[in-house]
Amino acid sequence: MSDPAPLQPFHLAIAVDDLDAAERFYSTLLGCDKGRQSPEWIDFNFYGHQLVTHLSESMAPSAATNEVDGKAIPVNHFGLILSPDQWRALLGKLTDAGQAFLVEATIRFAGQPGEQGTFFIKDPAGNALEFKYFEDIDALFRT
Repeated sequence: MSDPAPLQPFHLAIAVDDLDAAERFYSTLLGCDKGRQSPEWIDFNFYGHQLVTHLSESMAPSAATNEVDGKAIPVNHFGLILSPDQWRALLGKLTDAGQAFLVEATIRFAGQPGEQGTFFIKDPAGNALEFKYFEDIDALFRT
């Protein structure tokens, strides 16, 4: 297999029902810098990616889940793969802030290819986010 192209930032637009709450969550709690904004949306620098929160009065977050390792994992979710140190620092920051965890921090596939730490939280609008790290980032797609 040839070397993959360098990663490019992704753009993700999500619905929120309160822009002030979204700003507090993404900017203050998660530490994302704000970019452009209007009365209907705010851009955030989500660890180098463009996350746009769009105000929507008719939100209906999905409640669908799949069982993974005995836990109900939201089907609709997004998140980031961080370094182990970034992941632990964010986990500590969220814990210290009293953030509720949808799925508590755990290690999956211990001692196997793809060993990873993971946890899930929800933003104030109910969007599910997963943060994970890989013990060996080269195992990201290893089976």
